[in-house]
Amino acid sequence: MKIGANYSKNGTCEFSVWAPFAGNISLKLMSPSERLIPMQKNASGYWKTIAGGVKPGDLYMYRIEGERDRPDPVSYHQPDGVHRASEVFNHRSFQWQDHEWKGILLPDMIMYELHVGAFTEEGTFEAIIGRLDDLREIGINAVEIMPVAQFPGERNWGYDGVFPFAVQNSYGGPDGLKRLVNECHGKGVAVILDVVFNHMGPEGNYLRDYGPYFTDRYKTPWGDAINFDGPHSNEVRRFFIENALYWFENYHIDALRIDAVHGIFDMSAKHFLRELAETVEKYSLDKGRKKFLIAESDLNDIRIIQNGERGGYGLDGHWCDDFHHSLHTLLTEETTGYYIDFGDTGHLTKSFREGFVYSGQYSKFRKRNHGQPSVNVPSGKFVVFSQNHDQTGNRMKGERLSALVSFESMKLAAGLVLLSPYIPLLFMGEEYGETAPFLYFISHSDTDLIDGVRRGRKKEFDSFNWEEEPPDPFDIDTFLKSKLNWNLRNQGKHRVLFDFYKEVICMRKEFPALANLDNKCLESREAKGRKFILVRRWTETNMILALFNIDKKDAGFNLSDYEVKWNKVLDSSDKKWGGRGAVLPEKIAPNEELVIRAESMALYNAEHRF
Repeated sequence: MKIGANYSKNGTCEFSVWAPFAGNISLKLMSPSERLIPMQKNASGYWKTIAGGVKPGDLYMYRIEGERDRPDPVSYHQPDGVHRASEVFNHRSFQWQDHEWKGILLPDMIMYELHVGAFTEEGTFEAIIGRLDDLREIGINAVEIMPVAQFPGERNWGYDGVFPFAVQNSYGGPDGLKRLVNECHGKGVAVILDVVFNHMGPEGNYLRDYGPYFTDRYKTPWGDAINFDGPHSNEVRRFFIENALYWFENYHIDALRIDAVHGIFDMSAKHFLRELAETVEKYSLDKGRKKFLIAESDLNDIRIIQNGERGGYGLDGHWCDDFHHSLHTLLTEETTGYYIDFGDTGHLTKSFREGFVYSGQYSKFRKRNHGQPSVNVPSGKFVVFSQNHDQTGNRMKGERLSALVSFESMKLAAGLVLLSPYIPLLFMGEEYGETAPFLYFISHSDTDLIDGVRRGRKKEFDSFNWEEEPPDPFDIDTFLKSKLNWNLRNQGKHRVLFDFYKEVICMRKEFPALANLDNKCLESREAKGRKFILVRRWTETNMILALFNIDKKDAGFNLSDYEVKWNKVLDSSDKKWGGRGAVLPEKIAPNEELVIRAESMALYNAEHRF
């Protein structure tokens, strides 16, 4: 790292901060005793100095123009929160034990998204370690952690972070995250970190005191846009690219999920995301281990995951909201807000085949044409889900799917996601049908800002026609209500659902046709006028048939098109899985008239080898 406070073993520390317009900056060391050290500015606008007699744990700030003391924008640790001093931190002191870790390829991941504060009662990195075996039991091999960059207060989704290099102090700070990653790798679990490169939070955001990090040429819904293409943007781009490398190098993170890349505005010839992808690819080659970049975007723009030779940005993965919206509307019959564009069974079968549903056609919600065809995008680049923090937490009451649909439909949703040709992502607690909501929560200290957040949350729900008042995001009870109830995991139907997820994940890994993420070896079709979907997947040695009846009544069908005999390997309507009892036979042959239970799914394996 060439920015921040970089400690040397000999008790010296090099400090570097970018402030191109400042006339004077001094380093203010605050412990063990206060002293002020002048800094020198280079041609690129970086102020630097090397200080002796410094040790890890010492506190410091920068004095700007002789009058304003500010924390370091590249602070590695903010032990006392966003408004106080930064801390000198020695990243080399941690004893890593993951030297044998080889990583997991993106298409092989079974992802699990969690929020550090709400995942356990303690709300710390350390407490997550104690739950890793529970996740491994059902087959999870990658945890995706919502943002941990330092935010104001002790409770926040993490998207209000203002120190991108500092790990949230209330979660356990830098060493807490390192211990978690170390333990994950020791148990064969990859770690994905959610990062925010499209805006910064409103409280404790001191970047404006240092330089032109923001621009008024573009607007985001969350705050001022980052200056990725205007005057002086070279060093702004460098700041965020260094941040990506920082997580890989110092925390051994395996992949970054980049939040809302549609809020990253860049009109330059080489988009910031392309530069980022090239830099990370070079880093991966140098280290001999692939590091991944996964985008969240609502643009349905394949350039994000196309390689550079084809004019793309070259990121490795892409969250696929269209799959979620197609599934959600069929299960819940909700049609307000952005769900107005979905609700037809054909949407889900198209998403099974192609990923994006909207590939250039008219969108009622957007009132314009939307998207690009994704039929040629390798299916191992798409991440799909039935729930995530956005789709749950951005509801008025934060309801999970368990509060919206029947137990049978919850098993059905698991099957649709896990038997898809895409990378599956589970949202914490989904695997056992958690009943607690996941609400939006903050702990800002500025009362005007808190009131603004309250008003903003209410306005967000206008298009959904929800009449209730949203829970107060500042009320600590809103946060406490969002914590998982781990005791449910072993009770009644919650345990049944847990075991069902475990079984389906096991089959996904066991059957070659399911493990092979190739939507070219897939057929999906719907029954006209009904919510019945048939999905066939195959390899040279294996073929499976997945049947999904999303309707609330039993459905009749036949398999006259397939001259194949099938053996049943799973039926969600079995009494074993808390169902009414299966009516599908254990073996089926062509031209049989068959019936599948309402709100159920079944999986068959072809009898002969190919």
